[in-house]
Formats: sequence, structure tokens, C-alpha cells
Amino acid sequence: MRWFGPSDPVTLRDIRQAGASEVVTALHEIPNGEIWPHAAIAARKRTIEAAGLGWTVVESLPVVDAIKIRGPEWDEAIARYRESLVNLAANGIFTVTYNFMPVLDWTRTDLAWELPDGALALRFEIEAAAAYDLHILRRPNAERDYSPALIERAARRFHALDDAGRTRLERTIIAGLPGSEETFTTERFRDALAQYDGIDADALRAHHVAFLEAVCPLADELGIRLVVHPDDPPFALFGLPRVVSTEDDVASLFRRVPNPSNGLCFCAGSFGARADNDLPGMIERLGTRIGFLHLRSVQREREGAFHEAAHLEGDAGMTAIVAAIHRLQQRENRRIPMRPDHGHQMLDDLSKQTLPGYSLLGRMRGLAELRGLERGIAYASDPAIAA
Repeated sequence: MRWFGPSDPVTLRDIRQAGASEVVTALHEIPNGEIWPHAAIAARKRTIEAAGLGWTVVESLPVVDAIKIRGPEWDEAIARYRESLVNLAANGIFTVTYNFMPVLDWTRTDLAWELPDGALALRFEIEAAAAYDLHILRRPNAERDYSPALIERAARRFHALDDAGRTRLERTIIAGLPGSEETFTTERFRDALAQYDGIDADALRAHHVAFLEAVCPLADELGIRLVVHPDDPPFALFGLPRVVSTEDDVASLFRRVPNPSNGLCFCAGSFGARADNDLPGMIERLGTRIGFLHLRSVQREREGAFHEAAHLEGDAGMTAIVAAIHRLQQRENRRIPMRPDHGHQMLDDLSKQTLPGYSLLGRMRGLAELRGLERGIAYASDPAIAA
């Protein structure tokens, strides 16, 4: 399970009792782009191991915008990133997750969307995002990115919101979700977007390749696998390109930077928000590059909207996904670290202060379902494996 450090309302004791064997975490207290010191990594690892858990997967070591735009501070930012990798490897941590999403990390427009059973889920809706973009952010030329029908619906949506609703929408989009790399005010968000003026999808892909060419040779030497997390949601937002959204995106990245350390965090929810991504087929074709798994499912709605489904429900087809993972692990004789992701807020957690998407009980339900599904598939393949 993911753990956000000592301030996380979900404790290491909770995570161990939920059935996890390790945590996936990061040094969230260190500002983005700064070096992760050897001593701080070692201290965090001791804390985790004292609770009976392991830590071998980082999520995430942020790639700052200075790297993504290839700005004047690129050399210094790359040097700091490389030093953090050295310090992680020295502490026995060899899987490092990162993303290449410009400015914003994962994005939602509703953090407490009520499901028919009363549980709460995360949701993304393009109409709400457009209402923020056009009427709160007021991004220059934003109307070019939306159809006339969507512009009209977004205007109605905005004008139907009271002041509290408008503030809630703004904070949901830009104030920072758990694990996200930045928090913004609307003014700072406008400034951050302006850094990307003139950077289209091709330029961002070139900058991504340049980053990997700068760090992968060192990662190869250290035995680290860098695993890129796909875009969430997997399409352009607020005029910013997103270039890790499809199988073609990642396959091209692996062709251009073939180093063994260049890998993939396969997030079934992020890729699954697009109906044109064949999730089991992607695991079969990209399997050697997959170094980390986020197993979650989304329910796709109309016009790009989606919400987090229960782990074995929604549009992911989790049984086929886990079966493909089992075949991959058997074929390559390795075990791939996995975590459940974005559980529903449910049961007693409905009355608690929780991190959106990272309450305990919804993720514990997902972990239990996924472990049972994996064990059943393994037994059906070979009863001796699951014994």
C-alpha cells in the first residue's frame, strides 16, 4: 500500500494488518527538485522496517518542470536527480516511480462523488474542468480547446455554482491531491502554464527522451529501474500536452531510449480511462518493461468523464489483467510489486478525516480482492504454485 509518511492518517500498523508486505512511499517533506539525502532515506527505511514492512519502491521521485521544459536550470536539476538515485540505491531501493505530466499531477474534479451504496469515489468530468478553465482560471484562448456545445454546458455549470462550490472546484483541481508534486493558487497556476508556451507534444516527448538519456546510464549502473507513471487523466488538459497516455506513447519511449532502466509503472486506471487502450494486451506486449503495478479500475462515462470503480468492477477487466500479469511473472520468473489504488471512502472511514483516494478500508477491500483473484488464477494455472 502507498504510505504518505508519518503524517498519513493511515499508520504503518494499519497497513501491515491490511495484508500488505511493503509500503510504497517517498520523502514528501523534501521540496521538489531537492536532493534526497542518504541519511533521510535510511531513517525512513528504518521506521518502516521496525513496523514489520519493507520499502523497495519509491513513488515518486519528482521530475521538476525545469526538466520538463528543458529550461535554464536543467543541468542543475538533472544533477540533483542523479544524486538522489545514488542515495536510493545505496539504501537498497531499486524501483523509482516518476511521471512526466506538465505542471499538474493526477487531476480530479470531485473528491467525494457518492455511489449508489453510499461510499464516496473520486471522479473526473471534463465539463467541470472546462468550467474552471474558462470561468475561474480564464486561461487565454482556452475556448479553442472545447467544442461550442461543451463551452455552453460549462458556462451553465459555472453559473449554477455558488461561491463555495466555485472555491471547492478550484481547490480540487489545483490545491494538490495526495502524492501530487505541487499545490497552486490560480495566479501561480497561470504562471506555471505560461512556462509551457510553445511546448507542444513533440517538444515534450523530446524533453522526456533527453531526461532519460541523462539519467538512465547511471540508473543502469546502479541497478535501478525508473518506471514512468502514465498520464492521469490520459489526455491533454488546460492546454498542456500529455505524452504518456497510450501504448504507442510508451512503446515509442522504449524504442528511443532502450536502456534496461527505462521502465513502466502500469496503472490500469490511468490507461483504462481511455477505451482505446487494450490493457491485457499492453501487459503482454510491454511486459518486460513493467516494473510496478497500480491495479485499479475506472468506470468510463460520457465524453471522457470517469469515476473510480471498485477494484474488480468498472471497465478495466481486472480478471484478464491479473491473468496477463500472472503469465508475465511465470514467463520471466519474477514477481512484480503491486499496490491497490484509489479505494472508495466507505464504512467507518466515512466519518474520519482521510486523504482523498487513500483511506484505509476501500484500499484494504481492493487488496483483499486482488490477492484472492491472483491466488485463484495461480491455482487454476498450476495448483502447486498457489499451495
